[in-house]
Amino acid sequence: MRKPPSPHRPRALAPIERIPGVDYGVLDELLGYSLRRAQVAMFLSFHRATRGLEITPPRFSALVIIGANPGLSQSTLGAVLGIARSGAMLLADWMVERRLVERRRRPDDARAWGLHLTRRGAELVDKMKRAVAAEERRQAARLTAPERRTLLRLLEKLAG
Repeated sequence: MRKPPSPHRPRALAPIERIPGVDYGVLDELLGYSLRRAQVAMFLSFHRATRGLEITPPRFSALVIIGANPGLSQSTLGAVLGIARSGAMLLADWMVERRLVERRRRPDDARAWGLHLTRRGAELVDKMKRAVAAEERRQAARLTAPERRTLLRLLEKLAG
């Protein structure tokens, strides 16, 4: 019986390269196609930075958000990540099982729980933030600082 692929690293994902001599037709004019190519490149960059850490982009995002917002509810975490409440619960359970996050009663509502990084979680987030930022700087070195700021601003404009 074959072992399923690991969810912790890309499955045979490779950059979507431009092939000389191929006519890309309307794809050259579609933002979605260019965004997908860039997203795959950045996804691979992320995995280079987090190799061996069992961390996916959603897990990294969740840990960073919790670290910046101690006491955040699972529901709010799900909303921030754009996932269902059940997905946020599974994500929180995964982090709690690995002692990266702990649930604590919220002082404003004794029935509710807030998510907090543990010391171990905070150390991992600090390590990952440095590694991911360094890898992203390497990947984005083709852009000048103003181009990077413009790209971020334009992507935010498209997203929302």
